[in-house]
Amino acid sequence: MQVIDWIFFALPLLIVLGLGIYANQYVKSVADFLSGGRLAGRYLLAVSRGELQAGAVTFVAAFEVISKSGLTLTWWSWINNPLWVIIGISGFVIYRYRETRAMTLAQFFEIRYSKSFRLFAGILGFLAGVANFGIVPAIGAQFFVYYLGLPTSVSVLSLSVPTFVLLMGLFLSITLTMTLMGGIITLMIADCVEGIISQIFYLVIIFALLSMFSWSQIDHVLANRPPGQSMINPFHSMGLKDFNLSYVLMGMFLNLYGTMAWQSQSAYNSAALTAHESRMAGILASWRGAGKLAVVVLLCLCGMTYLQHPDFAVQAASAHAEIARIHDPQTQEQMQIPIALSHLLPAGVKGALCAILLMGLFGGDSSHLHSWGSIFVQDILVPLRKKPFGPRQHIFILRLSIIGVALFAFLFGSLFRQTEYIYMWWSVTMAIFVGGAGAAIIGGLYWKKGTTAGAWAALLTGSTLSAGGIVVRQIYGDRFPLNGIEVSFCASLIAVFLYAAVSLLTAKEDFNMDRMLHRGKYAAIRPLVGDQTEQPAKRKVTWGKLIGLDDNFTQGDTWIAGSLFAWNMLWFVVFVVGSVWNLIAPWPDSAWSLFWHVAAIGLPVFISVVTAIWFTWGGVRDIRALFSHLRLQKINHLDDGTVVGHQNLDERGVLDSSGKN
Repeated sequence: MQVIDWIFFALPLLIVLGLGIYANQYVKSVADFLSGGRLAGRYLLAVSRGELQAGAVTFVAAFEVISKSGLTLTWWSWINNPLWVIIGISGFVIYRYRETRAMTLAQFFEIRYSKSFRLFAGILGFLAGVANFGIVPAIGAQFFVYYLGLPTSVSVLSLSVPTFVLLMGLFLSITLTMTLMGGIITLMIADCVEGIISQIFYLVIIFALLSMFSWSQIDHVLANRPPGQSMINPFHSMGLKDFNLSYVLMGMFLNLYGTMAWQSQSAYNSAALTAHESRMAGILASWRGAGKLAVVVLLCLCGMTYLQHPDFAVQAASAHAEIARIHDPQTQEQMQIPIALSHLLPAGVKGALCAILLMGLFGGDSSHLHSWGSIFVQDILVPLRKKPFGPRQHIFILRLSIIGVALFAFLFGSLFRQTEYIYMWWSVTMAIFVGGAGAAIIGGLYWKKGTTAGAWAALLTGSTLSAGGIVVRQIYGDRFPLNGIEVSFCASLIAVFLYAAVSLLTAKEDFNMDRMLHRGKYAAIRPLVGDQTEQPAKRKVTWGKLIGLDDNFTQGDTWIAGSLFAWNMLWFVVFVVGSVWNLIAPWPDSAWSLFWHVAAIGLPVFISVVTAIWFTWGGVRDIRALFSHLRLQKINHLDDGTVVGHQNLDERGVLDSSGKN
C-alpha cells in the first residue's frame, strides 16, 4: 500500500463516519431505530441494500464460485430470468409484507398465526442468523491480512495471536459504533454514501484491469481445463462439482421459496416509504447489481490469469510462494485470488479496492448486527413481556442486544474452523430457518386457508432436517452424499407439503387477509407519514399486468421495470436459442470465447458506467428527502412492534373488527 492507496482507503471512511454521527440526531423513536420511520425512498434502499453484497466476504465467496466454474454458471443461471424479473416487478412477498406494517418477520407471524409461533420463529431465526453471520467477520479480516500482506500472527504479551483476530476485533468495533449511533437511519445513509463512492471506484478498477490484461490471456487460462470441466463452454462443463446446472435449478426453487425469509437485512424490508417504493427499490437493485457484476468477474478472471498464465510467471512467483505458506487447505483456496490481487494491482487501484471491500464489510456487518440484535429483542423479549418497554428503555435494550451479537461473532469467528465453501455454509445455516419459514411466509401472505398448525409443521420439519444436515456434514464431510444446497432443497420441499396438508386438515375458517394487509374497509389504518394509500388495481388485463405492472407504476416506473424485463428476457432468449443451436451444431471454444468477451465483460462494463451516474443522482436525492421527512414526521411511540389480538399495538382502537370507527 502506497500513500495514494491509504488516501483512497481512509478518506471515504471518514466521510461515512461523519455522516453516521450527523444522522444520529434524527433517531427519536423505536420505529426510527428499527425501520427508519418507514420513510426511505427507492434509490436510498437500492444503493444501501446493495452494500450488503459488497464486502470482502461476499467477493471471496464469488471468487470461489468463479474460480471453480468460470463463466459456465452464468449461462445456466439465465434459466431463472423470466421468473426473477416477474417476481421483482410484481413485488412478490415484499409488497404484501410492507402492507402489514410489521417491522420484523416474526411480528408478521404473530399477526398471522400466534404469539407462541412468533416467539419460536424469533428464537430459531436468531440462532440461525448468528451462526450464519459468525464466519463473516473472520473471513473478511482474513482477506485483509492476505491482501495487505500482513503477518499471519503477532506477539501480544508473549502470546502468539492470529492477526485476523485482532483485525476482526477492530472492524467489529467500528461497525458496532456505527450501528449503535442511529440504528437503521445511520446505516442506510452511511451505506448509500459508501455505495455511491464504490460505484466510482468500480470504474477505476475496471479500466485499470482492462489496460493490464488482454482477453486472449484470460481466454488462454479459461480454456486450459480438463475434459468435462470447461470454464467457457457450459455444454462441456458437466464434470464440474458443486457449482453446476443442478446447483442453479435447486437454487432457483430455494430463492423463490425463501423470498425475503432470510432476515440479515430485515430493517430494509420495512423501511420503504410505501409498498410500491419497496418494490421499485428491488427493481432498481437488479440494475445496479448487473453493473457491479463486471468488476467481480474481472477481478477473479484477472487474478486467475495472473497466477496461471505463463506471461506472468515471473511476477506471480512471490504470490505463489505466499499462497503455499498457508497451511489450512480451506483458507489457502479462499485466499488465492485476494493474494493475487494484492500483487497485481497498481498503486491507487489497490487502495480503491481496499476501500470498496472495507466499506462493504462495514455495511454488511452492521446490517447483520442490527438485524439479529433487533430480532432478539423484538421477537423474543417483546412477546415475553406483559408490559411494553418505554421508548428510551426499548432503544437501550436494542443497543445491548446488538453488542451481544458482536461479541458472539468475535468469539465464533476466532474459534470456529470452517470446512465448507462459503456459499454452502450460508445455504445450510439459512435453511435452518428458511427451510420451514418460507412456506409460512408465502402461505401466510397469499393463502387465506393457511393455519397456525400448518406453519408449525413446516417450520419444525424444515428446521430439523436442515440442522440435521449440518451435523451430519460436520461429522462425515464429503462422505455424506448431499452438499449444503441439496440438504436445503430436500428440507424445503417437505416443509411445503406439510404446510399445505396440515392447513387443509385444520382450517376452520378463512383468515381476514384484508385486515392484515390494510385493504378495503381497513385501509384507514395508516397512521404514518409513509403509509400512503396505494392506487386500487383495475381489472383490465394488459401485457404489463401479466408481468406485474399495476396502477401504482408511473410512466417512468414502467420504463424502468419494462427495460429490466426486456433485458432479462433477452438473455433468456439467448440461452434458449444458444442451447438448441449447440445441441444441433456445437459452438467451438473460439465462438464461446468471443461470446463471453461481449456478454461477461463488454456489456456489464457499459452498464457499470450508466449505473454509476444514475444511482449517484438517485441516492443523493433520496438522502435529502429522508432528512426532510424525518424533520416533519409525527412520532408514535406505540409503533414499537407489539402485537395485540392479531393487530399492531398502534392500530388498536383505530378500527374495530367490523371496520367501523
